[in-house]
Amino acid sequence: MGEKIVDNNQIVIVGAGLSGLTLAERFATVANKKVLIIEKRDRIGGNCYDFFDKHGVLVSKYGPHIFHTQEKRVYEYVKKFADWEKYEHQVSSFVKGKLVPIPVNIETINLLFGTKINNGEEMRRWLDERRVKGIKIPMNSEEVVLGKLGKKIYELMFRDYTKKQWGISPKELESEVLARIPIRYSFERGYSSNKYQIRPRGGFTKMMEKMIENPNIELRLNTDYYSFADNIPSGSKLFFTGPIDEFISYKSGKLYKLPYRSVKFVFKSFHKKYFQKVGVINYPSIKTKMSRSTEYKYLTGQKHDWTTISREYFSGKGEPLYPLKSFESKKKYEEIAKIVGNLKGIYFLGRLGKYKYINMDQAILEALNLFDELYYGDKKR
Repeated sequence: MGEKIVDNNQIVIVGAGLSGLTLAERFATVANKKVLIIEKRDRIGGNCYDFFDKHGVLVSKYGPHIFHTQEKRVYEYVKKFADWEKYEHQVSSFVKGKLVPIPVNIETINLLFGTKINNGEEMRRWLDERRVKGIKIPMNSEEVVLGKLGKKIYELMFRDYTKKQWGISPKELESEVLARIPIRYSFERGYSSNKYQIRPRGGFTKMMEKMIENPNIELRLNTDYYSFADNIPSGSKLFFTGPIDEFISYKSGKLYKLPYRSVKFVFKSFHKKYFQKVGVINYPSIKTKMSRSTEYKYLTGQKHDWTTISREYFSGKGEPLYPLKSFESKKKYEEIAKIVGNLKGIYFLGRLGKYKYINMDQAILEALNLFDELYYGDKKR
């Protein structure tokens, strides 16, 4: 397992989202270290935070969060902190007056184009005839979709939807943003094909509260790191999960500003069992300002006489929720990364700390691996 190389000083973690809480739990439980978590919000959970609204419906403050993973290690880790049940997430897209499955599958093609495709081989042939040829390595997100699905599907389902979500054209986004889009060569409706697709009964906040039920962990909410930084002992190890550009600006005295995508959420409740036909509906038409709507009872499995949905609208202002991976931001981040490489005893992780688009399971795995690397001196899996 390797020699333990963490020193005896306190562990300081900035940010109480999944990345920070996973690290805190590991250091407190396995290493028996005193851990201080600093969180500027008045709650834990980061962007996975969920709560019961005024009607008693469990909703997520920052939109849908779905747990799925291929990593057995992540699955084995999270199941210790909640009672989990199987859940297959489904998403539809409202195109030409019809609700069609996302990811694109055989049913999607048949509904939109009046085809009668019956199997995967027919689906592959149909797409092969329409894919834009010659795109071996996509240079941007537009080329990703054109090379996978062709021009017509790109225009119907992805071009304007991406503009509404990110505020810029897919041509301006790095390829990794839409490279996440899978294709189903079948009638399968599930959004993910990962081995482990589960949800915690009672929600993610309840799960995360369980993660830090340890006397070694001290949590300070409503605390801004930058007003607290001078009080942190120099020998402490610092783990930072907030916006990396803010930290480097503070540290260097020079302003660095990376772009982020924020979202305006509008919640609405109805005294009925369900309002939508599926949990999440995308609205790709530029004529509709809303980008997507979520009905949370589908995602949580809650039984209730009321139901609540959230409608999402792009915002360039507000809390930074997603790194905006454009070619412009890539250059800015590379400049910041050079400074980060010279810092000692400070570790960055998570969506904002690493400035990358990762899922919940990836955030947890990143934190687990970092802990092992520091505690055992190797990258034990």
